[in-house]
Amino acid sequence: MDRWLPAALLLLLLAGCSSGPVIDTRYTAVSQDSRVQYVILHYTSSGLDRSLNHLAHGGVSSHYLIDRQPPTIYRLVDESRRAWHTGESSWNGRTWLNSTSIGIELVHYGYHDTSEGRIWPDYEPAQIEALIVLLRDILQRHGLGPERVLGHSDVSPQRKVDPGPMFPWQQLADAGVAIWPDAAEVQQWSAQLNQCLPPIDWFQLALTEFGYTQTVTGELDRATRNVLAAFQMRFRPQLHDGDPDSETAALLAALSPKAADQLSTEQVGWSC
Repeated sequence: MDRWLPAALLLLLLAGCSSGPVIDTRYTAVSQDSRVQYVILHYTSSGLDRSLNHLAHGGVSSHYLIDRQPPTIYRLVDESRRAWHTGESSWNGRTWLNSTSIGIELVHYGYHDTSEGRIWPDYEPAQIEALIVLLRDILQRHGLGPERVLGHSDVSPQRKVDPGPMFPWQQLADAGVAIWPDAAEVQQWSAQLNQCLPPIDWFQLALTEFGYTQTVTGELDRATRNVLAAFQMRFRPQLHDGDPDSETAALLAALSPKAADQLSTEQVGWSC
């Protein structure tokens, strides 16, 4: 039997090597945080079966999918892994946000165009309540504030409109999982503006400060209108045509401190 002993030892050594190196985990660095920096919300533009097939077996994915009724939460990708849900995207100078975000898709049919205009269906209340519970859990575990919850249209305003104008951002803000401008502050800025319209470069700078990727050109080009429309869709969903106006300026001032300071000092000579 002794002649088989070296072979047995060799097998044990090989087994130990195949399991990887021995790691000493007694020390933990203080300087660290979660790789997850944002949560991006989407709608699927289709029903559950097609959404599951697309997200589980197609070329895109998300960490979570929430059905309409009943509001079942499906986890499709573990939070420790990257899902393919944002594509080309940016926020506050960060780009390609798949690597630093959690994606949540809501089963929702998006919009359809008719002879009377674009129609957007409502979200299911129970589905939104399920989303709020999920967001609270995610934000708490990753140490994130409500300002880190964004829409796909925020991070990709040149090509995406989801979760759309019917998405109840104010309800999420009331639940502490999103942000919303203070109504009194918006009213104060509206009164101060008194229908005066800041120049286009002010809107562009304010949108950039808030987080959007926006080139400051001083011209109301298509890219600027798309970003304005994304902002309006979120904070003034009843009118999101991408036109700069004093109400949009008041909303931006309430959400962007530097833009608000500029309003206070440079209002003379603006178009009124």
